[in-house]
Amino acid sequence: MEVVLEVPEHEHPLKLFDLQLQYPHYEEEEEEEKEEKDPIMKEGFEGVTCQRCREEIHMYHRYYYTCSSSCDDFSLHKFCGELPSWLVHPSHPPHTLHLEPYSDLYLERICKICMRHHKPGEYHYNCHECRFSIDVKCALEVGKNIIYHPSHPHLLICAIPKPILCHCNACGEEHKGIFYQCSTTCGGFTIHTECAFLPQKLLIQQRTHGSFYHTHPLTISYSFPLKDQQAKHFPRCRVCGGDFYGKDDLWIYKCDKCLYYVHVDCVRVPPPTAGFGKTAKNYVDHPGLLHLPFPDETYSLPKHYLIFQQSGTRNHKVDDHLIHMSHQHPLILVNHTHSNEQTSSSSNSLLLIKCHDPMKKTRLLCNGCLKPIMSTMPFYICDHHSCNDFALHEWCTRLPSELQNHPGHPHHTLHLIYSNIPGCFFDVFLCNVCSLPCNGFAYGCVGCEYYVDVTCGLIPKQITHEAHPNHLLSIDKSVALFFCQICLESDQRREWSFRCNICYIFMHPECALLLAKTIRHKCDKHPMHLSYHPIENHKSEYFCEICEEDLNPHMSFYHCQDCAQSVHTACAQSILQNETHTYIEYRRATHYFVNIKFGGIHKTHSHPHPLSFSQGIVLDGECSNCHRRLQYKMIFKCLKCKKHVTNEFAEIVHYVEIDIEEDQEIAEATNIMGTPCVQFFKHKEMIGYQIFSLPSFLF
Repeated sequence: MEVVLEVPEHEHPLKLFDLQLQYPHYEEEEEEEKEEKDPIMKEGFEGVTCQRCREEIHMYHRYYYTCSSSCDDFSLHKFCGELPSWLVHPSHPPHTLHLEPYSDLYLERICKICMRHHKPGEYHYNCHECRFSIDVKCALEVGKNIIYHPSHPHLLICAIPKPILCHCNACGEEHKGIFYQCSTTCGGFTIHTECAFLPQKLLIQQRTHGSFYHTHPLTISYSFPLKDQQAKHFPRCRVCGGDFYGKDDLWIYKCDKCLYYVHVDCVRVPPPTAGFGKTAKNYVDHPGLLHLPFPDETYSLPKHYLIFQQSGTRNHKVDDHLIHMSHQHPLILVNHTHSNEQTSSSSNSLLLIKCHDPMKKTRLLCNGCLKPIMSTMPFYICDHHSCNDFALHEWCTRLPSELQNHPGHPHHTLHLIYSNIPGCFFDVFLCNVCSLPCNGFAYGCVGCEYYVDVTCGLIPKQITHEAHPNHLLSIDKSVALFFCQICLESDQRREWSFRCNICYIFMHPECALLLAKTIRHKCDKHPMHLSYHPIENHKSEYFCEICEEDLNPHMSFYHCQDCAQSVHTACAQSILQNETHTYIEYRRATHYFVNIKFGGIHKTHSHPHPLSFSQGIVLDGECSNCHRRLQYKMIFKCLKCKKHVTNEFAEIVHYVEIDIEEDQEIAEATNIMGTPCVQFFKHKEMIGYQIFSLPSFLF
């Protein structure tokens, strides 16, 4: 039934409108519509001014009167339109107050309660005997204190129209101000006026001066249930970096299409130090400061240290042949920029074909730093077939022989070790900084059994990183459990991190140093770029193109915008075959064996055929000796016998093999019998042994 009202100050009848029926609460568009065009601001009720109280008619007031004819500029709150023609007000109990407009003859058009001045024609309540006058806002405040809010099923009333200190159920914070509370049995439900009248949709840059930019309007949501958070990979607030866990009933602003979520309080008042947005620069740039990530895979920390940072190295003389302490044969220089007299152009070109090229699935790693050797960079290689493609970057032949004041071992000098690391089988050691296995060069203190790979040996004390822009990050030995900003993982065994001393932000050293900004991969013809957040306008669920597992877009990953393809950062380095991915097993942002050079043929007197050092895949099955799964392990395999022997480097179990006939003194001293026997030592003391009735293969 249509409700019509006539008021003396307007010539046409007024019609009652229900705003929540006329403008229903925003609902997400169907997925098909989303794909056709970007979401835009829906046309909605933008608010008009009440002609009696001169205040805005808000969506949550729900009902209002407006002219039924063509007078679009005349509207009234429902409670203002239905004001009684007379009343007895507590502020003037002796006499009756009458509703009437201010006349031009009034010398003072001032409300005796709020002392506001009014224009002629504006309505007020007036005492004809005392000339006592109050405006309609002060005369009937109760109507303004009631709102119909979509966040709650009952009416909300402002019972105390003065500022109080109270908890807000919308943002979860404690405020001092005016609050609305449930008018029925929900006594604990209160929302602050600033939260109550937040717009249903907004562009975040309008509130944060562009600091936390997002293309699409954000829509308010009055809860974020745990099951929804789980389905969205437990996102974090894109302004403050905080989570939403345990805050299911608090309001948020969101763009579900782009997985962009923000706390309501962060939209109202952005925090001064925010984890994910633009932050004020807190450092002075200088040539020695390392800005990460590196542009692409041709960059590395040793290259940065020896080419760009060390003075005087640009004019370093490069020899065509090199005798290096790390290898028994002379090394030949391969350089795409020239061909020398002793190495023909055809030979040089042939060696360049062996270089690292993800698009051709060829892999060549430096035996020193274990980073790729590309055809565009000078390197040395041994041309003996028995040396398993031994190669070194030109700059890795000039690594410093010792390091002083290393952050992880400042009291002793670390010496460069090329091979035969004490106590390490097949020269595989676990780096004391990044906790990754490595079989390249090491910097170590033999007396303390402290070893780090070349990258962690040259680790800078301070860096900057795009994942946390404008703030300086310092290397730090963390005493508490922390979550890495890049991989979102935490591991109590990994103590070292780059830390922002202003924000509670951490990064694992390997996540900061080993992930390039751009990579090339065989699975995509375009360069893939490192992303730290979900991609805007992404039209499908996220999954890794390599391991085909679910991908969390809130942690760093590589993405091709043209093909809408994504891969885990750890899987991106599996260029030889997709089966060599390690993310599922180790849950790290870097490939677990990124510092291991596989390949080559190795001979041993314990097995009649040569063995190949490789990473176990699912097709390798079980170990021929211990019958454990070989996938995700470093193994030796005999391609002729189709047998595999595991090698538990991940747990740093070191193996020493002796011949009991040739080494009788050692056999007697350790009580080794003729039956195949393995003894276990810890800190040079035997803690147990196991006798096998199996063939003697290499461990």
